[in-house]
Amino acid sequence: MARFRMSARRVGRAMTTPARAFRDKWRGWSWWRRALLALGLAVAVPVAALGSVFVAIRLHYVGDPSPEARTRGRDAVWLGHAWVDGRKTEADVAALARQLAGTGVRDLYVHTGPLEHDGSLPPAVHPRARWFTDTVHRALPQVRLQGWLGDEVKPERDALDLEDAPTRERVTASARQVLDQGFDGVHFDMEPIRPGSAGWLTLLDQVRAVTAGHGAKLSVAAPQIDPLPGLHTAGILLTGHGKWWDQAYFTETARRVDQIAVMTYDSSMPTEPLFGGYNALQTELALKATPADVDLLMGLPFYWDDKWGHWGDAETVAAAVRGVRLGLDRQDRRRQNFGVALYVDFAATPENWAAYREGWVDVS
Repeated sequence: MARFRMSARRVGRAMTTPARAFRDKWRGWSWWRRALLALGLAVAVPVAALGSVFVAIRLHYVGDPSPEARTRGRDAVWLGHAWVDGRKTEADVAALARQLAGTGVRDLYVHTGPLEHDGSLPPAVHPRARWFTDTVHRALPQVRLQGWLGDEVKPERDALDLEDAPTRERVTASARQVLDQGFDGVHFDMEPIRPGSAGWLTLLDQVRAVTAGHGAKLSVAAPQIDPLPGLHTAGILLTGHGKWWDQAYFTETARRVDQIAVMTYDSSMPTEPLFGGYNALQTELALKATPADVDLLMGLPFYWDDKWGHWGDAETVAAAVRGVRLGLDRQDRRRQNFGVALYVDFAATPENWAAYREGWVDVS
């Protein structure tokens, strides 16, 4: 027993000696030197944590997707407002038909709004909507047309108030108006909706009853899912902006619609492998959160931008598609009601279309 106590004392002294030496040095340092060390530690800890997150995201890009991870013929394209305001002609529709030939595109989200801040939709905003639906239904009978309605949302913007019942009623009436123009569905893109908004969920319930009564579809564009638990809450507290949704709120939204498209671009990822890994991670998270009977689409960046939230050299279609395929492979390879959504037609380049075809459609 005595030998044990002596050994314990030796171990204790060996462990405390470095701490005492550091304490003595610390006491001898100037105030400036102490502050500099504390600042260095304050910077190093979050940088190390951020680095570990980037490593985890990058690892999602490792591997080769299987040939089964490819288009199921359920893809979509967001189309700009020019299709319904008089700028497009029958020649443009013919060119669109040629562009879509041999792809997996089934749905077109056509910008038919924007909504007024009170939820209404002035008919003057889409004067050629009926011409568009009639012409495209003749040229592309296999494609569904969904009227894309959106606006900015309170509390982050002084705009649409989805917590207000009369506003929701006007939005619902706007959805009926779109269906009366010959569209096969309604597509909502309202941003930024904070997770927990009861008004948003109530609106979806109301509009779903309308679309179902018309034999039409209801789809939504959704934010990305928290890559880390609670990140959406931290983002709102620190910046006042809600970029992500938690998985539970994503599921609450998804189960109220026929189709949900994740806006996976504008990721802030600085390199292609990180952007591809982020897409793989988002695909896995979204597959877990989306009910089996709901179509899930992952957004692809068919546009160029170069800023803090969207690094142009990183956010490529090729990296996005490969990431989506890897995520699909890992989480639910056999899921059929799955696709990609291309944003947006008026900014797309031939290279974007070629990368989509090569990486997602013409997979050997």
